[in-house]
Amino acid sequence: MKETTIEEQQDFVKDITKMSDDFDRWYTDVVRKAEMADWSGVRGMMVVRPYGWAMWENITRAFDDMIKESGHENWAFPLLIPQELLVKEAAHIEGFGPEVAWVTKAGAAMEELEEPLAVRPTSETIIGHLIRRYIQSHRDLPKLTNQWNSVVRWEMRSRLFLRSREFWWQEGHTFHASAQEAIDEAELILGYYRSIAEDWLAVPVFSGKKSRAETFPGAEHTLTLEGLMRDGMALQMGTSHYFGQNFARAYDISFSNKDNEKELCYSTSWGISTRLVGALVMAHGDDSGLVVPPRVAPIQVVIVPIYRDADGRAKVEAFIGGWTPELKAAGIRHRVDWRDERPGDKYAHWELKGVPLRLNVGARDADAAQVEMVDRLSRQRVSVPVSGIAQRLRDELDAFQKKLFDRAHEFRKENTYELSTLDEVVAHFKERGGFVWVPWSGDAECEERAKAEAGGVTIRTLDDEEKPSGECFVCGKPAKHRVSLAKAY
Repeated sequence: MKETTIEEQQDFVKDITKMSDDFDRWYTDVVRKAEMADWSGVRGMMVVRPYGWAMWENITRAFDDMIKESGHENWAFPLLIPQELLVKEAAHIEGFGPEVAWVTKAGAAMEELEEPLAVRPTSETIIGHLIRRYIQSHRDLPKLTNQWNSVVRWEMRSRLFLRSREFWWQEGHTFHASAQEAIDEAELILGYYRSIAEDWLAVPVFSGKKSRAETFPGAEHTLTLEGLMRDGMALQMGTSHYFGQNFARAYDISFSNKDNEKELCYSTSWGISTRLVGALVMAHGDDSGLVVPPRVAPIQVVIVPIYRDADGRAKVEAFIGGWTPELKAAGIRHRVDWRDERPGDKYAHWELKGVPLRLNVGARDADAAQVEMVDRLSRQRVSVPVSGIAQRLRDELDAFQKKLFDRAHEFRKENTYELSTLDEVVAHFKERGGFVWVPWSGDAECEERAKAEAGGVTIRTLDDEEKPSGECFVCGKPAKHRVSLAKAY
């Protein structure tokens, strides 16, 4: 098989928009050409292809293990919600009203339904209605539920993975006997989400409470994780909400406490979605395509055989067959690319897909009992003996995961700023993105003014660990919070 020149390899991906030219186009090009997802033909709704779904599966397995270890159980709740239930919690429906899709007719005759049914935008209302059947006593608490499902929100501006009308997620809903227990639950889950973001996706995040204006409809407070994408915009990567007794009051979710007195439950809800797949594209990708963190990569190691004729193929195939069982036994997700394509085209193909490690294997490599290893970040070529190869690759994958996180952490550090006035904030976001930390009075008017004057900049997190100093960046009153600002997806 003829080797491909660097120019020919680059030609393979020349129709991908450069990140620096148009980040939005680059993102869509990469997602579609790397065979992660595509538009379905129904406006705003996507089809997730196997490569993208495999990344989501690896995320779901990791998180599902975490919540099951702490006593949570998976349920399946209905897709359709009666209008009567949805409107019981006023703040909730007010927040979701514009995004709700309704079923009003059914059957071959398209008969009008007696009551419209909402296609779930989230499931608090139907779960609240149903869960009260299973809670009578304090002995039934805590009730720790989760479900894996899709939801529909009628978004007007869609983007693959980030904002589609139907998306896939997990939504946890828990019910507790005390406020503190529910607050602790919301913080526990945020810690799990942080592990998914940082340990699995290699994306460093800021965490903290949302401002009141950014709080989930009906919640007492919302905890959030915010990551920085390579275009300088923030992405909300997971949220965990404490509801107090708001939903319990609306849906009469109560229990008999230890004194045999009726009391309302305290509840939480929390979710991560397929937007995390979009996050890893935007946090790590480059002009050649994806760079996938090994812990969620569908294929961690790709093996490219190189040969000229049938005898050469047989020799290389026998050699590869001698050590790939070690990779399988070690749990390394790998693939041998026997497609009838030039090696260089295969290199570009797997670079586009972001596979962390590539092993090039020719007849000379077989004679020397070695392979040529190339990692997706550095593209450096290193000869590696096949003796003990599984452990070597495992070490390389661990190092790759760390390098990817460190690179993203350094990028965030270089794009995080401390400012003190609204004029500085406005000037900053006219020229660049990133996170900006400022002191804030806590007044909603200041938040709205900053959003209007700085071109849609919003408060992403409240810093509960570091006390603010100085005056509010908008009004000059004493600051009550130190907050991060950013433009966000």
